[in-house]
Amino acid sequence: MADFIGAVDQGTTSTRFMVFDHDGTEVARHQLEHEQILPRAGWVEHNPLEIWERTETVIGSALTRAGLRPSDLGAIGITNQRETTVAWDRHTGRPYANAIVWQDTRTDAIAAALDRDGRGDVIRARAGLPPATYFAGGKVQWLLDHVDGLREAAEHGDAIVGTIDTWLVWNLTGGPDGGRHVTDVTNASRTMLMDLATLDWDEELLGFFGIPRAMLPTIHPSSDPEAYGCYRLGRRQGEIPVAGVLGDQHAAMVGQVCFEPGQAKNTYGTGNFVLLNTGHEPVRSSHGLLTTVAYQLGDTRPVYALEGSIAVTGSAVQWLRDQLGVISGASEIEALAGQVEDSGGMYFVPAFSGLFAPYWRSDARGAIVGMSRYNTNAHLARATLEAICYQSRDVIEAMVADSGVALDLLKVDGGVTQNTLCMQLQADVLGTTVVRPRVAETTALGAAYAAGLATGFWSGTDDLVANWQEDRRWEPTWSEQQRADGYAGWRKAVDRTLGWVDVG
Repeated sequence: MADFIGAVDQGTTSTRFMVFDHDGTEVARHQLEHEQILPRAGWVEHNPLEIWERTETVIGSALTRAGLRPSDLGAIGITNQRETTVAWDRHTGRPYANAIVWQDTRTDAIAAALDRDGRGDVIRARAGLPPATYFAGGKVQWLLDHVDGLREAAEHGDAIVGTIDTWLVWNLTGGPDGGRHVTDVTNASRTMLMDLATLDWDEELLGFFGIPRAMLPTIHPSSDPEAYGCYRLGRRQGEIPVAGVLGDQHAAMVGQVCFEPGQAKNTYGTGNFVLLNTGHEPVRSSHGLLTTVAYQLGDTRPVYALEGSIAVTGSAVQWLRDQLGVISGASEIEALAGQVEDSGGMYFVPAFSGLFAPYWRSDARGAIVGMSRYNTNAHLARATLEAICYQSRDVIEAMVADSGVALDLLKVDGGVTQNTLCMQLQADVLGTTVVRPRVAETTALGAAYAAGLATGFWSGTDDLVANWQEDRRWEPTWSEQQRADGYAGWRKAVDRTLGWVDVG
């Protein structure tokens, strides 16, 4: 048996390849960024060919740097930015347009129309999602309606579509020469097109968006030794099984070994994503959360989750760096924010592309409120960190209301968790213990786990639970009054952002 499992982690800003051993320890990695294409306000695009080129490069570079051969890998797992959507020609592999990124808001009129005529209620009941610009179904409709020749090509069977996992698997397994056109249940559950009960595309939902079923990929479990084919490396190098696929937040759930109902994790990246395991039955939210498939391992029953998706958290720090020049590097924000004891009454609501869970308000836009001449860049830096934490509290409050289960511990992962001040603020804002694992890259690890379970590298989830180790924890230090006052101010600040943009 091979000694290692690889994982492609294709994210919003970069692509990386990581290699793990049986203990879940990282042994190799390589990472490359890709361009963020912003054609107009609210539009966010990626070049699919650039993403594919980056993927091949990071796989080869990681193996070379670690002195590994392809035969040292037992399998590859894939995890991806979820709702980002690409359409391409099945015969040539050429995309019809840039990928529309999950943050993109050009489909706001499509989402609004769905809610006006009652179709939105059907989507909520069947797919577990509210009509929103976030999800892939509206992006597919927009491409079909606006890209010349795409609808005709789709109806003739020449054009196919998918989220980024589908694009990568198709290319890894041969592209025009027999590439697999597939996706997994977690990515499919982010489209507004899949029935959560049947785990298949729903004809009525497809009709809402005018999407031909033939252009969509086949849906499979997240961990499957046969469904995803093999990465073809050439005659001399052989093939590596592609055995696991998970959307990024679902992969983090597996990497954090949240296998029991009631266990939750929060991933801090470009945005924040809180998932709560609800077991084998989907729990419908009445507080603005998403019902989603957490994962499905092999032929076992799927596990569902409640999710709170927050659009802008880590990217707010990037905004301070790139647009305002308040900091020259993301790592500087902790020291700057640490110069003051609080935010001086300032609140920053980074609703750059509207508000996601639990508000779902595409008419919101960012606001900095409560300012006086007393405030400095340090207060703004601290308010930015607090915004990350308050948005997470919004989601967790909704989660507790939906599930009836109080959260006494939150597992955290992602780049922002290296900011110890932010994690202390998170514990303070929530009044809950916050725990970071020793392996911080839980998204890539979860993809590796899915692939390794499919191929017998790990014998079962007990092996994965045994691998999880705590690195650090933070306990709340604020008083209840301080916590209540801070959150009341946050909710007032959120109110100021609403209704700024007219949505059709």
